[in-house]
Amino acid sequence: MMDQRIARPVARTTGLLYLALGITGMAGFLLVRPQLFDPTDAAATAAQLVDHEVLARVGIALELAVVVSQALSALWFVRLFRPVDPFSATAVGALGMMNAVAILGSTAALGTALDRALAGDTATPQLMYELSDSFWGAGSAFFGLWLIPMGLLALRAGMPRALGWFLLVGGAGYLLQTFVVVMAPDAGVLAELLVLPATVGELWMIGLLLWVGFRPGRASDVVAAGSVRA
Repeated sequence: MMDQRIARPVARTTGLLYLALGITGMAGFLLVRPQLFDPTDAAATAAQLVDHEVLARVGIALELAVVVSQALSALWFVRLFRPVDPFSATAVGALGMMNAVAILGSTAALGTALDRALAGDTATPQLMYELSDSFWGAGSAFFGLWLIPMGLLALRAGMPRALGWFLLVGGAGYLLQTFVVVMAPDAGVLAELLVLPATVGELWMIGLLLWVGFRPGRASDVVAAGSVRA
């Protein structure tokens, strides 16, 4: 059984780091990027980078925050779940780090895109944003892989069984989506539906970790709440 003296603060920190990963990822990829990157017009992308330089730098900073929060959350998941299953906990850490490396490549591409746009280059920024998208696409394979051992840990740690299965199915969905996008790039909505279980599982995991971490009560209640049991 996990040392009850550290279960609560470790769960709290893990939940906060995972929440930071979700917020920075959505803000950068879903909010900032569409305002700068026009996938059909290289000149428009370059012009938007020049006209909205501050926003472009915010986008780069958000991607760096994704890298940092992904790496740290991977480490804290290892710390949290190592007493439950050392192999699965190590797998979560290693695969999370691989995804962080992929996003780091995307961050470098975005920095290059901005530098070249400010230098008057209208072609390279578009290529760099396309490369950034490819890094995210390739990284989604590692993201799917990191959810699978996380789901196994949830099942073995006494968490709600439905949570474990949402993570397992969601991880498999991310993996499948990676191949669907390559083999059938026009799959559209179908490809997005594959990752819905992962979204449910991740939000549930974040909420449970934060509830355990901030919930008033004795430290021994962490195990009784079914959060992290050996």
